[in-house]
This record gives sequence, structure tokens and C-alpha cells, in this order.
Amino acid sequence: MVRVTDSAPLDVDLALLGGGGAASLLLAALDRHDVRDLRIAVVDPVRRRGQDRTWAFWGSPDPDLDPLLSASWPQVEVATPARRRVLDLTPLRYAMLRSGPVYDRAAVAERRLHATRVVAPAEAVTDDGTRVLVRTAGGPVVRAGWVLDSRPRPPARAGRTTWLQHFRGWWLEADRPVFDPGRAVLMDFRTPQPPRGVSFGYVLPVSDRYALVEYTEFSPGLLTDAGYDAALAAYRDLLGLDPAGLRVREVENGVIPMTDAPFPARPSPRVVRLGTAGGATRPSTGFTFSAMYRQADQVARVLAAGRPPVPEPAYPRRHRWMDAVALRALDRGGVSGPEFFERLFDRNPAERVLRFLDGVTTPAEEVAVMNSTRLLPMIAATAGDAAHRLRDRVGPPRPVPAIPAAVVGGASPT
Repeated sequence: MVRVTDSAPLDVDLALLGGGGAASLLLAALDRHDVRDLRIAVVDPVRRRGQDRTWAFWGSPDPDLDPLLSASWPQVEVATPARRRVLDLTPLRYAMLRSGPVYDRAAVAERRLHATRVVAPAEAVTDDGTRVLVRTAGGPVVRAGWVLDSRPRPPARAGRTTWLQHFRGWWLEADRPVFDPGRAVLMDFRTPQPPRGVSFGYVLPVSDRYALVEYTEFSPGLLTDAGYDAALAAYRDLLGLDPAGLRVREVENGVIPMTDAPFPARPSPRVVRLGTAGGATRPSTGFTFSAMYRQADQVARVLAAGRPPVPEPAYPRRHRWMDAVALRALDRGGVSGPEFFERLFDRNPAERVLRFLDGVTTPAEEVAVMNSTRLLPMIAATAGDAAHRLRDRVGPPRPVPAIPAAVVGGASPT
């Protein structure tokens, strides 16, 4: 690895803007696919280290990711006030990955790839169709054949519905065994529901004495610090955990956009966006990690084959349409969040629901999933979405609302 901090011009084949999860996964993928003949620069003002966030996701066992996992579970629980359901995920598993091992692997890959690190933020990106000029604050000008940009970016226009997935989690250490390490709580809707939105708790146990316990909301606005702490304390009590026998070892917070607003994955000919900025966040659920990992692997594969570093869309267009309809139905009160997810899991195999939420189901499977929702509210939401799209085409553009950075740091069921 070469560090560059002065103002000397730097010519590279590939510039990575940002150094968080998406860029780290991409560096590891480039190393894994033996992409050795490219000059690479990483432009980021800080070196990412340690546990600043946690990802949870599902999928088949993976020889690449499994050595990095903190824990994984073959079963998950989905709870409502009326019922607690245990789901067998076979052949999938739910897994937890903390950021430290991802950053460490990326640092090793960066050295093996002989990448140049520019310790400065990118301020301006100019694409003339043949080269991209990246001007940095206090660092060199970078001239790149391609730019892969994973920095948080606003959407291209306002969405018809804009919510946030926001959460706070406590890493709890208990004096005695109180957690079931063989099972994660995926969604526990026994939490008090907000007037407009969805709330749930979840539990990711690493051992019988150590777990991440989190409170999450899907809603238009954030809570105060005191509000998150009160919600978490109430959920801890709901789980029957004695606070006298618990210690909070770490606190994690995060905010993820849930909106049908478009995030262009290719804003100019030689600039490609990754992560949430490139559409990796699933609008109706906030799920991000699996799509981000797919993007990194696809980019590395095409570069290894000598083709442009352009991944496939994170989700099929039909899924983005279904997300817009589901968000609208939830936002306008046509369906309740707990009922929506309960019906999905009650009327479909768990594997189908999880693959649907990841955007990898077939059209036939999606029809089965859609048939498990309440028909009339979804028809109303579909009609409303179509009318809104028509108004967008003929009316003046709406202002883009401020959306917090994709993940401000923390754990997420995504």
C-alpha cells in the first residue's frame, strides 16, 4: 500500500471513493478474484478500523464470509402479540458480521493490490467520458479511468414515500445464562407501535451470556436519545431480562433510508455508485448487506475478465415497484406492519420470504408472496402509486428531503 497526502497528481485505472462497508467488500473481492493488473486508489479521509457497525443477513453457508462471522443461527423467531413463531431457515442461515474483520480483510487486500491511499475527502468529481477527475481536500488530484463511489449521496429526486429505518442496540453481558445461542429473534412486534410506522425488537445472541438487543423503527422521523433508551429498556423488560444482572458493553446506533426515491447507480459514463448510494438498500425493509456484497463480487468478476466495472442492478425493477407499493400501503395506514410481516411468514416458507426480501426470487414466487398480503389495501396502494407517478411526469419536480447518511454506525437486521 502506498499513502499519498501531498498535491502531486495521481493517475490510476480505478479510484474508490469512500472506505466503509461497500469499499471494503470491494477491495476484498478484487483480491479474491486476483485483479492484479490495475492501478487502484482509495480516497477516504480516515482509515476504518474496529467495530463501528454490525451487519446481519441471511444466505447459504459461504466459505468466504463464514470465517469472519461473529455468530450464525439456523433458526429465527418472529413474534407478535398473538403468537411467537420459530422458523427453520434450512438451507439458509441468519448470520452476524461485525465491521472489524471486514476492515481488517480490506486492509490486507489493499496491501496485496498495491493500492494507493489518498488520505483526504473527495470534493469534486468531473467525468468527461474518457477519464474522471477527482479533486480532493488537501490531497492530490486523482485522474482515474473509472470511479467507484460508495459515499452517502442524496436521491436524484424526492420519493413518493420516504421513511427511515432507525435503531439503537445494546450489547448486553449477563451474569448468568439468559440467551439462546441457537436462535436469533428476527422481528419481535410486541413492542408498542408508533402512530405512523412499524417498530420491533430483535436479539442476536453470540453466547448464552452475551447478545445484541436492539430496538428498531420504520417511520418518517427519528427519536431522541432518551426515546431510544426508553424503548430499549422497555424491550429488555419485555424479554424478562433483569437489569441488575446485565452490563451494557457497547451501544450501536444507525439510520438507513427507506424510500422509493431513485438512487442512480451510474450518474455519469465512468462513475459507478455502490452501497446505498448505488441502490443496494431495499426500500421496503432497509436490507442492504447482501446486495452490497453481490455488487462487490460482480464488479471484481467483470474487472478480472477485462470488462467495465458496472454491476447488475441491485434489485429487479419489479421489486422496486413492489417496494413502492408496500411502502405506500404502510405509510397511508392501509396495512399494519406487524400484520404485513406476519402474513408473509405465516403463508410462505421462511426461505421464500427471506429470498424475496433479498430480491432474488422468481416472478412465480413473487406472485405467491403478493397473494399472502391483504388484497384491497394493496390494490388501493397500487392505484395511488400509479396516480402519483403520473403527477411526477407532468408536474414540477418536488424538493428532495434531507435523508441521513445510510448507516451512521450500528447494527441492523439488514
